[in-house]
Amino acid sequence: MKRILIVGLILLVSISGVFAAGSAEAEEDSGKINIGYDIYYLGNSWSIQLYQEFKWNAENKFADQIDVTYVESENDISKQIANIEALIAQDVDVIITTPVDTVALNATLQEAMDAGIKVILLGATIDGDNYDCLVTVDEVEFGRVGAQWLVDQLGGEGNIVMLSGISGVSTSEQRNRGALEVFEQYPGINILAIEDAGWDYATGQTVMSDLLVAYPDIDGVWSQGGAMTLGAIEAFQAANRELVPMTGEDNNGLMKRWYDLGAEGIGCAKPTWLTRVAIEVAIAMMNGEEVEKDMIYPVQTITTEQIPEYVYPDLPDDVWCGTELPEDVLKEIFG
Repeated sequence: MKRILIVGLILLVSISGVFAAGSAEAEEDSGKINIGYDIYYLGNSWSIQLYQEFKWNAENKFADQIDVTYVESENDISKQIANIEALIAQDVDVIITTPVDTVALNATLQEAMDAGIKVILLGATIDGDNYDCLVTVDEVEFGRVGAQWLVDQLGGEGNIVMLSGISGVSTSEQRNRGALEVFEQYPGINILAIEDAGWDYATGQTVMSDLLVAYPDIDGVWSQGGAMTLGAIEAFQAANRELVPMTGEDNNGLMKRWYDLGAEGIGCAKPTWLTRVAIEVAIAMMNGEEVEKDMIYPVQTITTEQIPEYVYPDLPDDVWCGTELPEDVLKEIFG
């Protein structure tokens, strides 16, 4: 039986079509909770799975308790602000959003709270207190865990490069901070470059290819994203460079590649089942129950020898192992 990563549905169609089918206008007498869900980004496979896992939960596990109004922000803070304001105007009961900026959204979230709307942050936080609940993993620890593993692999000495996510997003900033806190303790670790790769496979491959040209001596790669680590591996292979220890995430393609190569790696997990937790929190709050303001789960890791316990060998590379979605649904999403 596949072990589910515990840290403590449809074919993907055009987003306009998703909205037409999925935006639920709750009737006043339905008795259901009206949730406004902000699809913050669909630019990488993890964010797609996050959205699809939310949608699957909303339409299957919680269909008798919630209606959902969907908006999509395209990783654009201006759109995200406008979308949240639109949800406020629609007088939804709960807003679930993944902030794409740590500061700019704060006033709008406070506006929602002032209107009596519950605010849940999913997978990313803000520099402020303008929310009712945060559901995520410990991102700083995420960075630390991978960094310490890499330092240990290198014996405390070596030239490394860092592949970040998206500058300005709390997830990326906190993971970098955690990693740097570790690297700063080891004078023998020389950071050659820190580059954004958008948590994306193609971008990771391109950025790593450029770094390999610029730096002939790279001993290790700290990456905060699984898909871009997979891209980095392929960049090394294309350049006929010997693979070095790399960090990453629980991306299925990366897990399969590491296992096939017998390469040294570690994947840190930020599971997409956090969407289920966010929905449960929304229901609990609307039922008058007290919930913890910061629900921050510890980071689980997958080392090379543990991969067979978690990997989906018959599913596409784009799948992320920290999921509760049925395998047939994952095939439909990423097939």
